[in-house]
Amino acid sequence: MKKNINPQIFREYDIRGLVDVDLTQESTELIGKSIGTYIYRNGGKTLTVGYDMRASSTPFRDSLIRGINSTGCDVIDIGMVPTPVAYFSLHHLKPDGGVMITGSHNPSEFNGFKISNGLHSLYGESIQELRRLIDSNDFELGSGKLSKENVLEEYIQDIFDRVKVSRSVKVVVDGGNGCFGIVGPKLLKRIGANIIELYCEPDGNFPNHHPDPTVKKNMLDLSKKVKEERAELGIGFDGDADRIGIVDEKGEILWGDQLLMIFAREILKHNPGATVVGEV
Repeated sequence: MKKNINPQIFREYDIRGLVDVDLTQESTELIGKSIGTYIYRNGGKTLTVGYDMRASSTPFRDSLIRGINSTGCDVIDIGMVPTPVAYFSLHHLKPDGGVMITGSHNPSEFNGFKISNGLHSLYGESIQELRRLIDSNDFELGSGKLSKENVLEEYIQDIFDRVKVSRSVKVVVDGGNGCFGIVGPKLLKRIGANIIELYCEPDGNFPNHHPDPTVKKNMLDLSKKVKEERAELGIGFDGDADRIGIVDEKGEILWGDQLLMIFAREILKHNPGATVVGEV
């Protein structure tokens, strides 16, 4: 029996759609079944599942896990985390795959799924294979287990061990009411930064501004705060804290191409002749 699910939500790099229209408890369970089946047929057994602060993410976590478990795959629930922590869990816990439930930088009425097989993100035809499994109702059957792990402290320690700063930097951080606030302020304080927090309380309704720091109007409050506090730097984060926007000490935005040059110079200093790739 063919399942009714909008094929347009299966995008190039993730699954994403409107809550209660494209994504429901039923469709999310089907997505869980397809992911569990895909991982199982690729030799896997265990997945981590993390989720963001949107109102729909917790119920979608439950239905997604129900679907995954029904294929015989086990799930490690890592809780409400930023996307970088979800990817860290793949290295730290060494599961066979993972899912991050997040609408990323999109408005609150959207949600979605970023999926990994091993350490590699699913994209392209692999995403379409999930759709085909749902369309053909071709799922593995089993009874997987659910466990919970908190990897936030391990994530902070891992970065602390690898990142050293020569002096304390005064920085304003705009969490955009996204997932950054779950771990970001604590992490930056741990590495020695003097931080001023702006909108770091997770709130999936995004009451202050849209959580996309690549759009100028979403950076205005950060720019103003940097100048008011005479900070050296301002960093804005998107909803799941996997993209940033930067303002300098004058409150001026540094766009992606400028940031690429800054990063490239530092990389080339330590790795002469390295290839630097930038997207346009």
